[in-house]
Amino acid sequence: MQFDTMSSVAMGLVAVGCVLAGWVLRWFFANKNLRVAEERARNLTEFATREAETRKKEAELAAKDLLLRVRQDFEKETKDRREEVSAAEKRILQKEDNLEKRVDLLEKKEKDIAMRVAALHQEEAALKTKNDELLTLIDEEKKRLQAIAVMSQDEAKALLLSRVDQDLLQEKATRIRRMEEEIKENVDKTARNIIAIAIQRCASDHTAETTLSVVPLPSDEMKGRIIGREGRNIRALEMATGVDIIIDDTPEAVTISGFDMVRREIARIALENLIADGRIHPGRIEEVVEKAKKEIENKIKEEGDKAAFDLGIHGMHAELLKLVGRLKYRTSFGQNALVHTKEVARLMALMATQLGLDPKIATRTGLLHDIGKVVSQEAEEGTHAIVGANLAKKYGENDIIVNAVASHHDEVESTTLYGNILCAADAISAARPGARAETLETYVKRLESLEKIANSFKGVEKSYALQAGREIRIMVQPDKINDDEAIVMARDVRKRVEQELEYPGQIKVLVMRETRATEYAK
Repeated sequence: MQFDTMSSVAMGLVAVGCVLAGWVLRWFFANKNLRVAEERARNLTEFATREAETRKKEAELAAKDLLLRVRQDFEKETKDRREEVSAAEKRILQKEDNLEKRVDLLEKKEKDIAMRVAALHQEEAALKTKNDELLTLIDEEKKRLQAIAVMSQDEAKALLLSRVDQDLLQEKATRIRRMEEEIKENVDKTARNIIAIAIQRCASDHTAETTLSVVPLPSDEMKGRIIGREGRNIRALEMATGVDIIIDDTPEAVTISGFDMVRREIARIALENLIADGRIHPGRIEEVVEKAKKEIENKIKEEGDKAAFDLGIHGMHAELLKLVGRLKYRTSFGQNALVHTKEVARLMALMATQLGLDPKIATRTGLLHDIGKVVSQEAEEGTHAIVGANLAKKYGENDIIVNAVASHHDEVESTTLYGNILCAADAISAARPGARAETLETYVKRLESLEKIANSFKGVEKSYALQAGREIRIMVQPDKINDDEAIVMARDVRKRVEQELEYPGQIKVLVMRETRATEYAK
C-alpha cells in the first residue's frame, strides 16, 4: 500500500516533470518562433520600406517626367498659339493694306466719275447750245424759203444758180490748192529720192554700222523663243531697252536697231546672255537687262581709264573718266566722239610742244573738251562747251583747262593759247576727209528731239523712238494718267511733233498705260 502510494507520488512527480519539461520546451520553441517571426517581420518591414522608397522614387520620377511632358506640351501649344496669333495679325494687317488700297482705288474712281460727270455736263451744255443754234438756223432757213416762195420762177432760178456758182467757185479753189500741194509733194518726193540714192551709195555702210548690231543665234529655233508667246518676250525686251529687235529671214541672226549706242549695246549684251542662259521670259528679261546696264557702266569706266592711260594722263577725277568713257557710245556728225576726243588730245599735245606750252595740260584739255555732249540737256543747261567747262571746274581741273574747254566754240573769250590750239585741233579732226557724216547726225538729232517732246508731257515715265523714227513709244505712269488722258496725250504729242519737227513720211505715236499688281506669298 505504501509502495503504491510512493509509486503514485513518483508517477505524479514524473508527470509534473514531464509537464514542466513540455512547458519549457514549448516556451523554448515559442521564443524561438517568436524570434524567427520578429526577424521575418523586421525583414519584411525593411523590404517593405525599401520597396516603398523605390516606388516613391519611381513615382517621383514618373511625376517629374509627366510634369516635363506637360510643360513641353504647354510650351508647344503656347508657341503654336503665338504663331497662329502672329499669322492672324499678319493677315489682318494685309487685309487692312488691301482695304486701304481698295479705298484709294475707290476714291480715284469716284474722282474719275466726278470728272466724267462734269465733262458730260459740259458736253450737255455744249449740245444744248448747238441745238439752240441749229433751231435758229432752221428758223432762218424757213424764213428764206418763205421769201423764195413768193419769188417768181426766174428769180428763184437766178438765186439758185448764184448759189451754185459760189459753191463751184469754192470747190474749184479747194481743188487748185490740193493740186498745188500734190505737185509740191511730188517734187519734194522726187528730190528726196535723189538725195536718198546718193546717201545710200556714199554712206549706207557707215550708217548701218552706226545704228545696227547683229547678234548670232545657235539655231533658227531660238528666234521663236526670243519672240515668245504672242510676242510677249520681244515686246518686253524692246520696252526694257528702247531699241528695235528685227527678226527677219537672215539665218541664225537677229538685228538690233537703235540710234542710241548705249541702249543698243545694252540690248546686245542682254540678248546674248539670254541666249546663253536659255531662260527667256519677261521677268528674266528685266533682270538680265539690269545686269547688262551695270556691265555697260563698268565698260564705260574701263574705256575712260584706258583713254587716260593711253594718253599718259594721271590724277583725273573718276566722274570725269566716266564721262570720257561714255563718249565711246556717242557720235558727232557720224564720227565716234571718243576717237575724235583722243585725236584732238594728241593733236593738241603736238602743237603745244611746237609752241613751247605744256603738252600735259594740252592733252587733258583735248580729252575733256567734248564731255558736255554726254550730259543730258535736262540736267545741265547751256551748250556742250559751257556744260563741259562747268563739269571740269566742278571736279577740280585747272582754270586754264576750264577756260579752254568753254572757249573752243568761241562762246567764251579764250584767255590762253590752249583755247586757240583746241579750236584748231578740233577743226582739224572734224574737217579731215571721211571723218564726219552730217546726214547721220541730223537723223540722230531728229530722234532725240522726238523723245524730248514726248518726255516733256506730265506723267510720262519713259519714251523710246523706234522704227528709225517712224514710231514714238511712250510709257506713262498709270497712277497719274488714266485711259482717257492717254488718248488725249497721244493727240497732243502728235500735234507737237507736227508743229516742231520736219520728217519724211509719218510718225506713229503710241501711248502705253500698264498696271501691275504684285503680291508675295509667305
